[in-house]
Amino acid sequence: MSIQMHQLQKFGEIVRTLETFDGPQNIREAVFPQIIALVEADFAASYRWNNRKRISEDGLYHNMYETAGRDHDGYFQFRDPITMRMRAAGRAASVDEVIDRKALEASEFWNGFLQRDGLHFGMNIFLFDGAEDLGDFRLWRSRDHGPFAEAQVTLLEALRPHLGRALSRQSCRYAGLTPREQEVVHLVARGCRDQDIGRILRISISTVRTHLNKAMEKRCCANRAELAASLRALS
Repeated sequence: MSIQMHQLQKFGEIVRTLETFDGPQNIREAVFPQIIALVEADFAASYRWNNRKRISEDGLYHNMYETAGRDHDGYFQFRDPITMRMRAAGRAASVDEVIDRKALEASEFWNGFLQRDGLHFGMNIFLFDGAEDLGDFRLWRSRDHGPFAEAQVTLLEALRPHLGRALSRQSCRYAGLTPREQEVVHLVARGCRDQDIGRILRISISTVRTHLNKAMEKRCCANRAELAASLRALS
């Protein structure tokens, strides 16, 4: 196994993104293209697991068929022989480590979903904070490109603590808040006035205050100063 200097540089860039990321935007989305570049994937997807519904959701996709998200969410994820095996692995691993190639290629998931886009060699990582699912990254290559090298699996696994901390931090900071409430709270924590928030988000001051009041109620904060302090404490 040999890790090259350019791979270490890309790895460092991802770590810096994760350590300095601030705001309610999706961290998975922010580092998605960087991880794809790190392991030289041809295709990729990323989801969060909803344990109550027992489904993968909030999908991100790279270089896949335009209806991939709809097809996966509505049908093929329920015929997926890979994901539960990968979740149980507890580490970054290649698909061929968890399922026999012949069994995979005989499955409806392979013939109706993976093969359609040319996904052949896969590598996944699933991230957790205790029992809470934080998200996953599912990387794929074409048959012509060939399988991922051991060094690339190692680099992906080495990202685990950095990804886990960043995703867990964001989950704690904005737990229970709607996307719009998250945006308002983030701007409050940065010292913005209601007028500034309304201008930035293009909403009325009364709407800003409605979101702010709901966020304070959910976070058990008496005022905006307490709310801002609670977010900074989780930075």
